Amino acid sequence: MARAYIIIGSNQGDRLQMLERTLNTIHDEIGSVVNQSSIYETAPWGFDHPVEFLNQVLEIETPLDPENLLRHLLDLEKKLGRTRDDKRYSARSIDIDLLFYDDFIINTETLVIPHPRLAERRFVLIPLCELVPSLRHPVLNTTLEQLLTQCKDTSDVRVFRS
Repeated sequence: MARAYIIIGSNQGDRLQMLERTLNTIHDEIGSVVNQSSIYETAPWGFDHPVEFLNQVLEIETPLDPENLLRHLLDLEKKLGRTRDDKRYSARSIDIDLLFYDDFIINTETLVIPHPRLAERRFVLIPLCELVPSLRHPVLNTTLEQLLTQCKDTSDVRVFRS
């Protein structure tokens, strides 16, 4: 079994219900959710939108290899109503990003692990640090806690529900 960290987020519809549905489906179909952060509310990152995101980091154990895990997560997004367009950042019913997969470093056309922009985003680092502050980023060779203190992102990240 591999250990992976993923972030789930929503800013359309019933955001909290979508996170709960996503968490339950991941647990039922992809792997055991062994830990989960608080749910945080944040402004959209990279675009303007009146509705803020709810985000949560999940720690899972999964039998899936990284590529199959990503495929299952993308299929889950589609199943839960996510539609993709040409815009990199936009409002969405659900967004699921694979952040870490064990201590793997993968850089292919379809998959980059660790997630290439996680060190730039407080909405990712804060819930990750809640779970595993001493986890070392295998590329940057620094802990998540150190990455958070160095992060230049100043966006407000508030606990929505513990």
